[in-house]
Amino acid sequence: QVQLVESGGRLVQPGGSLRLSCAASGRIFGIYAFGWFRQAPGQERDFVAAITWVGGAPYYAQSMQGRFTISRDNITNTLYLQMDNLEPEDTAVYYCAALAPGVGVVTVSPRGFTSWGQGTQVIVSS
Repeated sequence: QVQLVESGGRLVQPGGSLRLSCAASGRIFGIYAFGWFRQAPGQERDFVAAITWVGGAPYYAQSMQGRFTISRDNITNTLYLQMDNLEPEDTAVYYCAALAPGVGVVTVSPRGFTSWGQGTQVIVSS
């Protein structure tokens, strides 16, 4: 079992930046990748980005590429999401998640991730 705790969400103005963090603990070894998802009110949970834990290879949803940067520190077991040039449409609850144990391919489907944090709220508004 992997435990995940997100932090860093807050109110930010359009055009601003924000860095989300996700502290991971538990059975991290054997997890091939971690990801960020977001869910706006009344919407489905959407893939934002993922990163392989050992190699650090990033994957992005096309609409986020260029504005969002995913990274990880596998010494402190922390996942990050740097978000720049934020838009009101980025308002959502952001979740970090761990890919199912034993799976060695990154997927953009939430169903492929079996451990989730509680989420952190990001509001982009003037």
